[in-house]
Amino acid sequence: MILGAGSWGTALGMHLARRGQETWLWDIDEDLVARSRAARRNVRYLPEIEFPDGLQISADLDQACAGATGFLVVTPSHAFAETLHRIQGRLGPETGLAWATKGFEPGSARLLHEVAEDILGPDIPLALITGPSFAREVAQGLPTAVTVAASTPEFGARWAGLLHGDSFRAYYSADLPGAELGGALKNVLAVACGIADGLGLGGNTRAALITRGLAEMMRLGRALGASPLTLTGLAGVGDLVLTCTGDLSRNRQLGLALAEGKDLDQAIAEIGQVVEGVKTAEEAMRLAERHQVDMPIAEQVHGILFKGWNARKGVQVLMERELKPETD
Repeated sequence: MILGAGSWGTALGMHLARRGQETWLWDIDEDLVARSRAARRNVRYLPEIEFPDGLQISADLDQACAGATGFLVVTPSHAFAETLHRIQGRLGPETGLAWATKGFEPGSARLLHEVAEDILGPDIPLALITGPSFAREVAQGLPTAVTVAASTPEFGARWAGLLHGDSFRAYYSADLPGAELGGALKNVLAVACGIADGLGLGGNTRAALITRGLAEMMRLGRALGASPLTLTGLAGVGDLVLTCTGDLSRNRQLGLALAEGKDLDQAIAEIGQVVEGVKTAEEAMRLAERHQVDMPIAEQVHGILFKGWNARKGVQVLMERELKPETD
């Protein structure tokens, strides 16, 4: 069963149901659930795509969990821990826990597998589904490839097997920290690219931000023990390029809106969904300071979001940094 009926949770539920899995989609929003159940489509986030047979939606956690053999959490990062507490007593080594949430724990900057281990204990196998995957395209059945990073090879292979097929390719990995880091930081860098594109700074600037943003990701990844191979794969470069260039990216949309002079609250209200890059920018700077890692692009995004820094001036500051080798 899937916890969280946003666009991504709904899209994954649609895909699993099309793969022949009887799938329940749970959400705390009773109005969304009632209207979506009646319409057989997610009326708020994916209103044009009908639910496949085999996908049911409920606001009753007991009903959704009855008979569940697997749990997939697809909530915003700020609701991740609360959601785990809701289902804690229902999880065991046989079911394990998977999630498709991208971000850090707000206030602590902990990776989400650390949050899960703290709440659930060491015996529950864990897996993260991440990579370049716009929810709408998955819901439409367009070709997609993702990474399933897991605490054990068997659990990673199990979730990859559930997802793999019907134009959806799943690879599995043992690098949870790397996969989590790539999925979180790409949202911050997409805000930067949206700002640059909104200011009309051109393709050269976008390419530079993506490439140097990857360098920041790699530096922080090294400090956290992530594999560089993960960060140059689907969970890193793949997700980074998609989110920085694709028009469906909420984080890129936020950057575009900020470049137009809209304030943060107005921009988020117009997007109408959670924009993970906002909270992630705060936690990224917390991690950078903790591990003494230089992250100038993330720092500029954080300053623009929370300190009133000028967006155009931020690009100038980045361009005027001291001369240095490209590689560390």
